[in-house]
Order: sequence, then C-alpha cells, then structure tokens
Amino acid sequence: MPGPTVPDSWFRRYRWDLLWGGLVSCLVLVAFVVPHRHLRWLTPLVPQNPGQYVPLAGTAPILGFWLPHGNWSTLCACAIAVAAVGWGPGIARRLRWRWLVVGSWLTALAWTMSLTLIDGPVRGFADRMAGSGGYLGQIPPTGGISGLLHGFTAHIAANSPHPWDLSIAGDPAGALLTFFSLNRIGLGGPAWAAALCVVVGSSSAAAVVITVRTLGGEPMARRVAPFVAVAPLAVWVGVSADAYFAGVAAWGLTLLALAATRSIRFPGAVSLAAGIVLGFSVYLDYGSMLMAVPALAILFVARNYRPLIGAVAGALIVVLLFAVMGFWWFDGLTLVRHRYAVGIAMARPYAYWVWANLASLTCAIGLAGAIGLRRAFDRQALRDRAGLHVLLVAFVAIIAVADLSGLSKAETERIWLPFSVWLVAAPALLPRGSHRFLIAMQVVGALVINSLLLTRW
Repeated sequence: MPGPTVPDSWFRRYRWDLLWGGLVSCLVLVAFVVPHRHLRWLTPLVPQNPGQYVPLAGTAPILGFWLPHGNWSTLCACAIAVAAVGWGPGIARRLRWRWLVVGSWLTALAWTMSLTLIDGPVRGFADRMAGSGGYLGQIPPTGGISGLLHGFTAHIAANSPHPWDLSIAGDPAGALLTFFSLNRIGLGGPAWAAALCVVVGSSSAAAVVITVRTLGGEPMARRVAPFVAVAPLAVWVGVSADAYFAGVAAWGLTLLALAATRSIRFPGAVSLAAGIVLGFSVYLDYGSMLMAVPALAILFVARNYRPLIGAVAGALIVVLLFAVMGFWWFDGLTLVRHRYAVGIAMARPYAYWVWANLASLTCAIGLAGAIGLRRAFDRQALRDRAGLHVLLVAFVAIIAVADLSGLSKAETERIWLPFSVWLVAAPALLPRGSHRFLIAMQVVGALVINSLLLTRW
C-alpha cells in the first residue's frame, strides 16, 4: 500500500514566486549599480562630446537625489503602515462595501500625504508644482481657453519662439488647460494644483477597487483594497501631475466596467461618460492612448461590446471640442517626438533604460506587486476571463509596448502611474495568508525610498 501523502513544504509551494521575486530584486539592484560603473555602452551619443561619459540620473533608475531625511511625518507614515499591516486585511473583509470604497480612498490620501510631508510641506508639497518651468509658471497671464489651445503647438518645438518647458511640451494641451482653468476660477497657486493632483491621484484606489468588484466579484475586491490603499507609488502621487492623469484614466475605465456589466442604471449614458473621461485622459497624457487595450479587456471580461459605441462617441466629442478650439492631438505628438528624439533622449541610452525602466516600475509597484504579476498569467484564469487577471495582463502588455518603443526612457516610476495604479492590485492574487507580510514589504519599500531619496520630476 502507498504510504501517507506528505504535504508540500512551504518552500516547495511558493518556489516559483520566490524565484521570480529573487530575479526581480536582482534586476533592481543591478539597475542601481550599473550607472555608476561608467561602462562604454552607457555613454550617451552626444554629438558635441561623443567620447565623454555623461552620468545618468544621480539615483538612476529613479529620478531624484540621495538625501536621507525624516521628520514628524515619518512617524505618521509609520503609524499608517503598522495599522495597514496589522488590521488592513481584516477590516477590508468586514467593512461595509461603501465604507470600504471610501476608506480605500481616504487611506490612500492619508498615506500619500504622510509620505509627501516627510519632504516638508513646502519642498514636498507646494513646491512640486511651483517653479518657472512648470505648469503654473507658464500659464499665460491673459487670454482665454481658445487662445491657449490655438497657440499650444506653436511652442512645442525647442527652437520655437518662447518654447514650453519640456514638462509642458511633453503632454497634450489638456494638462496645461487644467491648471490654467484652476487659475482662472480663483484656485491659482501651487498648493491648489498639488491638492488636485493628490486628491484625484489617490482616488484611483477607489476606482480600482470598484472595477475589480465589478469584473471579478466582491471577495477579490476586498483582497485588493489594502494593497491599493498603501501602495509604494504614493511616493510619486504626492506630488506630480501624472497622479492627476492616472486618477482621470482610472475613473474612465471604472465607468466603462460599470456600463459593460450593467451594474448601474442607464448603462448607455455611463458608457458615453466613460468615453468622455477616457478621451479627456488622452489629452492629458499621450501615453493614455494605450488605455484602449485595458478598455477592450474590460469588454472582453464582461462579454459585452455594446458600450464600445457610447465610449467611442464620448471620446470623439472630446476630440472634436479640442480640434474646434485649435489643438490637434496628432500634430502635438509629432512635434513632441521630434523634440524628445533630438533632445533629452540622446542623453538616455536605450541599452540601459529598456530594462532599467522595469526596475523603476518595480520600485513604484513594490516587490510584492512584481511577484503578484506572475500569478496573473494563470492560463485557466485567463481562459475563464477572470477580471483581475485579464486586466493585469492587459496593463503588462501596454507597458511592454511603451518600454520597447523607446519613447519612455527614465522617470517611468512617475510617467507610468496611469498603468501602475492597477498593477499594485497584483499581490491580491497571492495566498491570503501571506497578505500581511506582503503589505509590510510594500510599506517598508515606500518608506525606504521616500526617506533616502528626494524624488523629483
């Protein structure tokens, strides 16, 4: 007779997760070490000095400065981290659904602000949106929306009269239009702009939770909630304009999911609203055009493609409005690509950033997020159209496209926020018994990065 079955050891059950986590950790470590080795293949091809080594970002693959620091807000961040590890999963299981959605948003907001204020209320919050080269510094003192949009493309090229700073020229006109509008309604100044970015950016936590519930059921959404509430990417949500872009795009996908699953009244009107929001997100960030892939993934999971009609109609409304007011998206993209190719891209070698981008993304989604992504490629789950699995695979696909294109070299921990706010849900796919440990990994990673580096954009 066969002997009793011996249960698999802990190591044997999770050996592939551990192996993948080890490989990802090595990738991040190598990405931090390589820029300081002065290797020949990392020498940027600068025509004026073709043989001279030009250093990459001082803290490559993350953009920032080495500056160990801390203050009273470090204690606040630690308290939130301890609470998330100790009680987060349990509260997420028991809390009423509406309060869980609101709680995810408020926790993400508190977590983001606690990390932001470690850098100080001025340096870490208000000053992130200040400066002569930023959005606020280049808002025209007079004129209206039509004048702003009509003349926007004329200032994108570096050799144009009064060119925009690259942070403005690198985005479509909708980004500057947002802060221009804030200024005109009496909410001018860096504090208001920073508040908009943090509030809208942190709201993506609620959007992700709602979408996961809509596509994959409430139990999975409750598993996701603690991870999106205290994600490491909060370091860059506070404060960058990309956080605002991420929040807008996230809510567009959420509206589309609600319309596709008929989880809300008037799904036709909601699909139209989804198209308007997603269309506007494309005018905030050129990379948001890739959101078409997760949008189709949502319809695939819902087995309902009818909302595509309303969504396309809503997006076309946005395109028409911007075109009538003087901004054509494709003209802006063409000019930006040329300025990028002959400018900063020449000092950022593709041979390094094509893989170092993934290391900076790992810093944003956390090691637990990277490990969880391996579980997203479960064949049976994908065949069954499991909501979270399909969404994560869709976002991995568009990140691969963005990375290989060479149009994203460096700063991807911030630039890819519209994608990474979804990837931080990946640890929910790992066994429930490991969730407290995984949350601890996430919050410790965020605290280490935020306390050792002064990130910038």
